[in-house]
Amino acid sequence: MPGLGTILALTIMLEVGDIARFPSVGDYSSYCRCVKSERFSNGKKKGSGNRKNGNKYLGWAYVELANFAVRYCPHAKRFYQRKKAKTKAVVATKALSNKLARASYYMMKDNVAYDPEKLFS
Repeated sequence: MPGLGTILALTIMLEVGDIARFPSVGDYSSYCRCVKSERFSNGKKKGSGNRKNGNKYLGWAYVELANFAVRYCPHAKRFYQRKKAKTKAVVATKALSNKLARASYYMMKDNVAYDPEKLFS
């Protein structure tokens, strides 16, 4: 992945452990603190859940990876610019970190290489 150096790769690898303990990509993304913990029903907010649940080090690692990906990957930069035009920069960074967390889940689970065309199509 562009921007993923030795330190971030080791942090992600050691904090995740066995990827098989996450049954779905949504569970992994939630554990990495890349998504909000809000519950909605009929368009109304019913609760916010435990926003401190998950691994704070993985959350940090994926935000750092998103910042580096914007610098080094033109596909990620285009995705970030499109999100930033509609919302705030922080929200765009978090959306990109979620996208990268989902991609890394499939990379670890299925043992496949990173493909930016597939991720940002």
